[in-house]
Amino acid sequence: MTIVLTPYWQDGVQKLKSSPRPPPKPAHGLTPPVLDDDVHVTRCLAQLRSKTSGLEKYIYLSMLKHENEEMFYKLCLENMAEFTPIIYTPTVGEACQKWSHIYRRPEGMYISIKDKGKIMSVLKNWPKVNDARISVVTDGSRILGLGDLGVNGMGISIGKLSLYIAGAGIRPSSTIPICLDLGTNTHKYLDDPLYLGARHNRVPEKEMTEFMDEFMHAMSVVYPKLLIQFEDFSTDNAFRYLERYRNQYPLFNDDIQGTGAVVLSGFLNAAKLSSAASGQPLTSHRILFFGAGSAGVGVAMQLMSFFTLQGLSEKEARERIWLVDSQGLVFDARGKLAEHKKYFSRKDYSGPQITDLLDIISYVKPTALLGLSTTPNAFGPSVLQTMAALNPRPIIFSLSNPVHLSECSFTDAVQHTNGTVLFASGSPFPEQRHLGKMLYPGQGNNMYIFPGLGLGAILARAKQVTDSMVEASSLGLADALTADERKDDLLYPRIERIREISAFIAKEVIRAAQKANVDRSTDLRAMSDSELLAFVNSKMWNPTL
Repeated sequence: MTIVLTPYWQDGVQKLKSSPRPPPKPAHGLTPPVLDDDVHVTRCLAQLRSKTSGLEKYIYLSMLKHENEEMFYKLCLENMAEFTPIIYTPTVGEACQKWSHIYRRPEGMYISIKDKGKIMSVLKNWPKVNDARISVVTDGSRILGLGDLGVNGMGISIGKLSLYIAGAGIRPSSTIPICLDLGTNTHKYLDDPLYLGARHNRVPEKEMTEFMDEFMHAMSVVYPKLLIQFEDFSTDNAFRYLERYRNQYPLFNDDIQGTGAVVLSGFLNAAKLSSAASGQPLTSHRILFFGAGSAGVGVAMQLMSFFTLQGLSEKEARERIWLVDSQGLVFDARGKLAEHKKYFSRKDYSGPQITDLLDIISYVKPTALLGLSTTPNAFGPSVLQTMAALNPRPIIFSLSNPVHLSECSFTDAVQHTNGTVLFASGSPFPEQRHLGKMLYPGQGNNMYIFPGLGLGAILARAKQVTDSMVEASSLGLADALTADERKDDLLYPRIERIREISAFIAKEVIRAAQKANVDRSTDLRAMSDSELLAFVNSKMWNPTL
């Protein structure tokens, strides 16, 4: 590929930026005589908008990405707010459920339990081994809030990597979507003649761990510069394999750490607005989690940082967080608990089990209610009204994906709090006009975090992804709001600025990696912040159309 050197100015000095030359156009006669790139952009967008369902749009964009990758990402970058709900949540959920029926061509790698003992040789079949820098790996066991989808979960790995490319300029050739086929416990897929995966139940924990040990070692040997993102593993396995490998390999779990980071960022901004309305200090916030799976506990762990940043001890921070699971309030005296819930289990309550959410709210009196339960409409009118009665500006984060599993809609949250709500969700909701003022919902989507976190880790060549790097990504996002966005009480920046946001986050992540002494690109340490930010931007891939 030909490299083009383009001049640009930095600090009054002219420098040269290298970029690949666009691929040559087809020979004369192989395209229509007046095919114009700019007009073709309009044509492709019109074709997309002519589709009548989200799934049809998803299929069209998958085809476009395969046939004309440059066009796909050009359109994506220019229409982020429109494209994100199609290539990721909520539409990707339906695409995963129907993956075996809409499958058209190979994309990504499927590593099966039958490959155990020879995983390394399978990984070497990837056509761009030397380019590999990032992989999103799922076993399909807990896709969004949709359950065990088996190999149909591949759509999540592909979608996440599309967002790495669009959101942070990761080169398309450096990405590897991977789905681990360890079976599925969902019998409708086992009975589906079109199902693309192994037709047996999930393998036992011991066999899976042996497989994962071999897989992770093989990945580190075949792709020595690779960052791994674990995605949508079942709750126990998400925690198990994050802890097992995080100090051996450069990896993170987006459900535990990415979700926690993006929620922490939005919560920082919401808490300031809420405290300004109540006159109470930031240390007085009380957070109630409705949902205690891997995402819920991961977010709770990350929100500990909110309180420790205000000067509280770890013990004091933990005391300001409550969990609710399917059996109600989580507390020690109720009996045996799953390991991941024990840290936040209440030691200061020993009464009868409280199962009703309204009763729990009355007992805890939270300033913030966070939903990660995949229980639709769990935050009904009475719950929202009670939160508004307790707080001048209640914080309601309805974070379950996709939309139909959200604990409440933005419309309901506005209506039943009389417009006082500070709201964020996992999937997009439209803005609402209330009493003559336009109100904007925050979308606490991980895509604000993981592209910049991944880019920073890759550029730093981090040996591992530390908690401080994840926290840096969160604080970077919280600080990324413009003056106009703060004026509109936004909790998150507008998604159209994702490249700018990701570059800033990547810079912060690199600095955190340096402080933790896990960076291998030590030459970056000598750069000033402005030089480092310019370096990050120079490494972002852009479509050349």
